[in-house]
Amino acid sequence: MAQLKVTQVKSAIGRKKNQRETLRSLGLKRIHDSVVQEDRPEIRGMVATVPHLVRVEEV
Repeated sequence: MAQLKVTQVKSAIGRKKNQRETLRSLGLKRIHDSVVQEDRPEIRGMVATVPHLVRVEEV
């Protein structure tokens, strides 16, 4: 199964609570943090919630 590398590129300060919680659920804590997640619909949905805060690459 493919994997996604998700990198936080913008701060969560001043964002809505659900967006901050989504970043934490993805495992992102600060700007330039990266995590590798399985390419599943749940992860794609979380990324779709915060597309303006993260960069996604297929690994």
